[in-house]
Amino acid sequence: MKNYIKLLLALLVSATVITACTDDFNEINENNNNPEMVSPQFLLTNVLSISSDLNAYEQGFRQSNYLAQFSASIEFERIDRYEMGSNSEYWNSIFGLLSDIQSIKASTASNEAYNAVGDIMQSYLYSQLTDLWNDVPYTEALGALDGAFLPKYDTQESIYTDPQTGLIAVLQKSVATLENSNATIEGDVLFNGDLTKWVKFANSLQVRYLLRISKRSTDFSALQALADSGNLMQSNADNALIPYLSSAPNQFPLFNASSGTYNEHRMTATADSILKSWNDPRMMVLYSASPATSNNTTPEYNGLVNGQSTNTIASSGVDLNNISLFGSIFRDAPDGVDAQYMQYSETQFALAEAVARGFISGDVNTYYENAITASFDYYNTVLPADYFTRPEIALDGSETDLTKILAQKWFSLISVGHEAWFNVRRTGIPSLKAGPDNFNEGKYPVRYLYPESEQASNNANYQEASSRIGGDNINSKGWWEKE
Repeated sequence: MKNYIKLLLALLVSATVITACTDDFNEINENNNNPEMVSPQFLLTNVLSISSDLNAYEQGFRQSNYLAQFSASIEFERIDRYEMGSNSEYWNSIFGLLSDIQSIKASTASNEAYNAVGDIMQSYLYSQLTDLWNDVPYTEALGALDGAFLPKYDTQESIYTDPQTGLIAVLQKSVATLENSNATIEGDVLFNGDLTKWVKFANSLQVRYLLRISKRSTDFSALQALADSGNLMQSNADNALIPYLSSAPNQFPLFNASSGTYNEHRMTATADSILKSWNDPRMMVLYSASPATSNNTTPEYNGLVNGQSTNTIASSGVDLNNISLFGSIFRDAPDGVDAQYMQYSETQFALAEAVARGFISGDVNTYYENAITASFDYYNTVLPADYFTRPEIALDGSETDLTKILAQKWFSLISVGHEAWFNVRRTGIPSLKAGPDNFNEGKYPVRYLYPESEQASNNANYQEASSRIGGDNINSKGWWEKE
C-alpha cells in the first residue's frame, strides 16, 4: 500500500507543479543527463537481483527457516515463537518490483520477450503475495495511474485459476509467446537471455502451483501434459537461481552479518531427528558440528527444540555449546550459497507426489530418485551407494511413500524462500509442532498479518477481505489449504 500512496502523492504533486509553471518550464528544467525512461534491461536486472536476494535471505534464511523448522532461535528471533507481524517490508518490496515490471512492459524499447519474462516474474511475485497473505490486491493492484487508488482484494481462488488473468493462465500465455518469439532480452542475470530456460522455469512454476491448489482440483490433465512435455527443468543446469559472488556488494548477506545474527540460527530438533534417521550426509554440509565437538575425532550434530524462550533453554539445562549452527557454506564463504527461486529437484519431487496421489501416471521411483540425486549433487555431497535401499528412504508402495517423498522435498527446500512452509501448510508433512513458548496458543501459523498501512489507507477493501478469509490473524487459512 505504501507504493500506492507514494504514486498518488507523486501524481498530485506533478499536477500542482504543472498548473503553476510557465510555458517554457519543460525546456528550462530538462536534464539531458537524466533519462526519463529506464531501459527494460536495467529494470529486469533490478527485479531479478532484488527479488532473488529477498527470497533467499530475508524471507528464506531469516524467516521461513524458522517457520519450516530448519532454524531454531536462542533469543532474539521471535518469529520462531510465532510472533509473526505483518512482514510489511516484503509486501512493499513486492509492489515496488511489480511496478518495475509494469515499466518494462510500458517501455518503448521493450519487446514480446521482455513482456513474457515480465509476466513470469509477475506471476511469481503475486504468488508470493497470495500465499503469504491470502486474498490480496491483484487485478487492480497497479491501477494507480488509471485512478484506482483503492484496489480491491481478489480472492486467492481467482488469483490462481481465473482463465484469463490467473497466475497459471498468465504463465501458459508467456510460454506460448516465448516458444514462438525471435526477440531477445538483455539484463537477464537469471538465465543470461536463454528463453528456453525461461520456458522451462515457467512450466515448472505451473507444476508448483498446480500442486499448491491440488486440494481444490479434480482435473489434473494440465499437470499430466506438463509431466509428459519434456519441457520442464531437466537437470540442475536449469535451476532458477542467481549465484552470490565473492566480491561486494553481491555476497550472501550472512557472510557480512554480525556474529549474533549467525548464532541465532541453530539446527533444530526436527532436522536432527529426520536427518539422523536417514543417516544423511547432507546434514554435515547444511549444518556444522557442535562447537564443543567440532575438533573431536567423531564430531556431533545436535538440534534444539523450536519456540523456546531463553529462560526455558537455560532452565532445561541445554548447553548451547553442544548445539549445531548452520554450515560453513552459509557463513564462511561469501559465495557459498545461491539466491534460489526453484531447483530441478523440487519439480521432480512434485511429480513424484502427483503420481503417488494418483493425479498423474508415471514412475514414482524415477521422479523420487531423480529429485534426491539432484539435491545431493546441488550440495556437492556424495550420494551413499545404499541410500535408496534404506528402509527409511526406499519407496515400497505402502502408505508411507507419500510421507517419504514430502519429507525429502521439505529438506530440499531449505532457504528457498517460504516454499517449505507452503508445502508443510498444504500437506502437514513433516508434522511440525509449535514450541513450548509460542505466542499462538500452540497452533501452527499459516499467514502474515495484512500491513498496517492497508488498514489506514484502503480500509473498506481491507475489512472486506479480512472478513472473507475469517479474520486478519495468523491462523486464517487460505483457499488452497483449507480441508
